[in-house]
Amino acid sequence: MSEQIKVIRGMHDILPEQISAWHQVEDGFRQLAEGFGYRQIRTPIVEKTALFKRSIGEVTDIVEKEMYTFEDRNGDSLSLRPENTASVVRAGIEHGLLVNQQQRWWYNGPMFRHERPQKGRYRQFHQLGAETFGMPGADIEAELILLAARLWSHLGLGDIHLELNTLGTAEDRGVYRDVLVTYFSDHADALDDDSRRRLDSNPLRILDSKNPDMQNLIDSAPRLEEHLRDESRAHFGQLLEILDHVGQDYTINTRLVRGLDYYSHTVFEWVTESLGAQGTVCAGGRYDGLIDQLGGKPTPAAGFAMGVERLVAMMHDQQLVNATPTCDVYFAVVGEAALKQAHRLAIEVRDQLPRLGLVVHAGGGSFKSQMKKANKSGARLALILGENELQATTINIKHLRADLPQQSVAQNALVSSLKDILYPVQTGTKTHYGIDKV
Repeated sequence: MSEQIKVIRGMHDILPEQISAWHQVEDGFRQLAEGFGYRQIRTPIVEKTALFKRSIGEVTDIVEKEMYTFEDRNGDSLSLRPENTASVVRAGIEHGLLVNQQQRWWYNGPMFRHERPQKGRYRQFHQLGAETFGMPGADIEAELILLAARLWSHLGLGDIHLELNTLGTAEDRGVYRDVLVTYFSDHADALDDDSRRRLDSNPLRILDSKNPDMQNLIDSAPRLEEHLRDESRAHFGQLLEILDHVGQDYTINTRLVRGLDYYSHTVFEWVTESLGAQGTVCAGGRYDGLIDQLGGKPTPAAGFAMGVERLVAMMHDQQLVNATPTCDVYFAVVGEAALKQAHRLAIEVRDQLPRLGLVVHAGGGSFKSQMKKANKSGARLALILGENELQATTINIKHLRADLPQQSVAQNALVSSLKDILYPVQTGTKTHYGIDKV
């Protein structure tokens, strides 16, 4: 017997019985994003490695340790995308969609990083995200934050809190970087190996260290807000005024940083304590420098990304998953002639009730076994068609979830009968019948 091939470590199958939570998160985000005026963009899973080296940075953990990189048959270095912002920006530049234009885009898709798997974090993971271009003010940052907040409310998720910080402009950060390098160099003996490595390449990331032995040193470090110019203070102040006015709670976390040079002004994270050490479910900010860094003309930009696996895990933990059955009606048939007519009637039903879940029994078996499958399917109704019904041009409707008598209706009245049973609508003192699913 051949050895069984199993899924690659850190990647996972999403089985049919697990998909309800995914649909809730993904469908909810799509509806909300489009309601905010965002349009979907889809980019390739594979990009040139140079795209991520230039955007993320060659000395980052993502590029050095975590990317799935390989050479194709032409000898070109390609990588599975570890994140999608760089790909979206590349697409915008390539297709001429960013210069002197305003864009609101959203995306959904798999990303890949070769890191240690843990709860809510996998080597193939999925992200929902939003990217905006051409809008330099704090108002679009507030919109992105409120879009994410609306999703938590839509899904019913609790225990998610907003943390904010400002990185100022590149000029502000350049001055602060020099101050920070001097401070940490004076205390080099207290730095761990990772922080020493970051001292020259990415000193702001030292502030985000989770090493408990370094927390006192980090707490005493100079603060970025002490080096912000009036322009940067005003930008952040406008954001806070909008959030205060709409009643959005937040915490200012001065240790919240993005260590890449293209970030500016606002950065934010939505965090939770329900996922262990990896508590960020959504992260974003302004990245005005990235478009220029990837070869485009300088363009204001801001966005966020959120991990679907983490949101799904929270949906399960908070018991918010609606496991809706995919089958509303199960068609049981007896005899070859009845099977042919069942498929004909099923076409009529699906044409007029396109979102109705209708399963026509397949694979043979006794009538008793078919009814067992009908019950197991979760359907509310079973349609029964045999030789007697064929001769009388009728069909029987059996209620599977309610103690109601079986009905015999004319085959040409099947659609209207299903409407009456499944989709009653109350209007005033009379009962009319409509469809809330089509």
